[in-house]
Amino acid sequence: MPEGHSVHRLARQFTDVFGGRRIRTTSPQGRFTEGAARMDGQVLEAARAHGKHFFADLADGHVLNVHLGMYGAWSFGGDERFDAASSIGAPRRIGEREVHADGAAAAEPDRDDDGWVLPPPPVPTVRLRVRAEHGWADLIGASTCRLLTPAEASDVVAKLGPDPLNDDDPAPFLDLAGRTRRPIGTVLMDQAAVGGIGNIFRAEALFRAGLDPWRPSNDVPREVLRGLWSDNAELMREGVRLGRIVTTRPEHRPGVPAEQAWPEHANYVYQRQGSPCLVCGQDAIVVEEMAARKLYRCTVCQR
Repeated sequence: MPEGHSVHRLARQFTDVFGGRRIRTTSPQGRFTEGAARMDGQVLEAARAHGKHFFADLADGHVLNVHLGMYGAWSFGGDERFDAASSIGAPRRIGEREVHADGAAAAEPDRDDDGWVLPPPPVPTVRLRVRAEHGWADLIGASTCRLLTPAEASDVVAKLGPDPLNDDDPAPFLDLAGRTRRPIGTVLMDQAAVGGIGNIFRAEALFRAGLDPWRPSNDVPREVLRGLWSDNAELMREGVRLGRIVTTRPEHRPGVPAEQAWPEHANYVYQRQGSPCLVCGQDAIVVEEMAARKLYRCTVCQR
């Protein structure tokens, strides 16, 4: 499932390429026909994210709300003036990276009668196609795609925990984590406790803090919980910048910059079972199950 940094990147991309522009929308798959018809011709004012939820505000007052779930993804395309990521979500066909012109001559794209770039025919699984003058975005596989009123969108956010990428007050997370005996590894994945942290950030932040994921959350000192919040915020901001989750510190990938760390040098424990730990050097990384999700940890560094 795409983690919070991916959804914030998506919101940034949407604002950059569609913000303030009139859009055309269709639902080739047919499962969002009524919503697409209501969006068609509207100005998309701006997009935003909270946790793993994407929101786009329309001029008529409606709000597009998308949750990618396990299999959702957005794909982008357009002319040389459309600077957007090639793909954001899961599965990533190309990767979360911006596509820039490389100076080579490119064929002029076909255009419709209004001069808008003409996209290729959509595949049958496209839930929503969003078009503007210079490009388009296709949504497939999302678990949620709906139009909400502003009040309904606010209700969705109210049920989520604070989002580190929105500079939210961490107090609700600290208070909830401090009064439950659930494992801290479970609390970090609870979107009602903190928005946007997924399996990779959970595993990596706990390793960086030297915390056993199975430790009762209310047994973790408040200052350590605050450190977890701050470290996740830092790692997620780096994820927004890079389009990849890179959690290793420079001293544990000497000579490898963050931009080149993925995948071999990117993480400490996530999917590294069977490999020696980058810190203790021992073959101590294990994969377990916690709340029906895979849990990665170093049994030496995270005692």
